[in-house]
Amino acid sequence: MIKACLTAAIVASSGLCRAQDVGAGEIQFKKCAPCHDVGETAKNRVGPVLNGLDGRKSGTIPDFKYSEANKSSGIVWDEAQFLDYIRDPKAKIPHTIMMFAGIKDEADAKNLWAYLKQFDAEGKKK
Repeated sequence: MIKACLTAAIVASSGLCRAQDVGAGEIQFKKCAPCHDVGETAKNRVGPVLNGLDGRKSGTIPDFKYSEANKSSGIVWDEAQFLDYIRDPKAKIPHTIMMFAGIKDEADAKNLWAYLKQFDAEGKKK
């Protein structure tokens, strides 16, 4: 019993059991908010709305002028694609017009994904 408790404590303290934090992701979204919008009243800005991002094909939000690189990237957004992209957008999609240095910290990026993933295509929280 003691061994099991110690093992659980070690795993928990190592971060392996740490869940993504939507609240922390909302804070990370402040880095995106100058260009992107989410929620029921979201509108395209300098960047497209990010509602319904999970499972959406890159470059497909109506009435947004995407770069040819983004439209032809073939990316369907999921957590793995997003984490790779948000670390360094220009490396993931060369010639993208998105001007953002990226989020290098994986925990911050995962929290941001958790925040974005909660919005469906209409901007309602799932």
